[in-house]
Amino acid sequence: MISKENILASAKKTILSESQSIAKLTDFLDENFIEATQNIYNSKGRLVVTGIGKSAIIAQKMVATFNSTGTPSLFLHASEAIHGDLGMIQNEDSIICISKSGNSPEIKVLVPLLKRFGNPLIAITGNTTSFLAKGSDFVLNTTVDAEACPNNLAPTNSTTAQLVMGDAIAICLMEMRGFKPEDFAVYHPGGALGKKLLLRVKDMLEHTLKPMVSPDASIKKVIFEISEKRLGVTAVVDQDKVIGIITDGDIRRMLNDRDSFANLTAKDIMTKNPKLISSTAMVVDALNILEDFSITQLVVVDNGEYKGVLHLHDILKEGIV
Repeated sequence: MISKENILASAKKTILSESQSIAKLTDFLDENFIEATQNIYNSKGRLVVTGIGKSAIIAQKMVATFNSTGTPSLFLHASEAIHGDLGMIQNEDSIICISKSGNSPEIKVLVPLLKRFGNPLIAITGNTTSFLAKGSDFVLNTTVDAEACPNNLAPTNSTTAQLVMGDAIAICLMEMRGFKPEDFAVYHPGGALGKKLLLRVKDMLEHTLKPMVSPDASIKKVIFEISEKRLGVTAVVDQDKVIGIITDGDIRRMLNDRDSFANLTAKDIMTKNPKLISSTAMVVDALNILEDFSITQLVVVDNGEYKGVLHLHDILKEGIV
């Protein structure tokens, strides 16, 4: 039975092997990479990415990355291409073909067909003298010394190198387009990422729960307002202006410090100058303020008008963190 030490040693060896293969890719970047990236950027069509076997899986991931970062892309399986799927290629599309050897039977059949359409063909291959490389307009070298597999058979370093080369193209295209977080949000409206990029404070306000008391309100009134609105806080509002807040923590501290509160009012125990935020602010920015000041609520105010309270718990429920 293999020991725990051997398991860790094998894992570390694999990671180091793949990381070294990735690092060597920088030595392979040349005019081919520049021209291929410029070709994709200037293309009026889409980017078609194709491959066979494990390279096909890498191609699918590349397509997902390109689509989410502003480069319209689609996946074409090399073996399905010759059975009708070539029909998805349009005149102005650019094509990336991925293959470690560049000499597999499917690739040898596919490349002449792709060239027949006249589309620019970009090879990502570990063999720069292969059939694929010789038939391509641009060749991106992803040669690796060996696979991390102890038998040097299972695609590991080679597929990682392919993936990283695709990421390098995608990031270059993002920078060339000036792709911004708000652009990214357009393609990621769902899940935690979408909420982080799109959700604004106003989207989370429950306007029926808008706790407020006057400065002269009794402590009993304050406690009732906090309890009824269930936000653990109430704003203290004077002539439509928020002048302070009272949290349930303020109530507890008051009870600890005083034997009687019959003569106290809201203004006697409120915290002045509370942290404010606009309803149009991003929720992720509100979260940063809450974390920076170690507080759990923010008073929402637009142009001096009190809009409500944003609570940390509501942010957490949205799954943004």
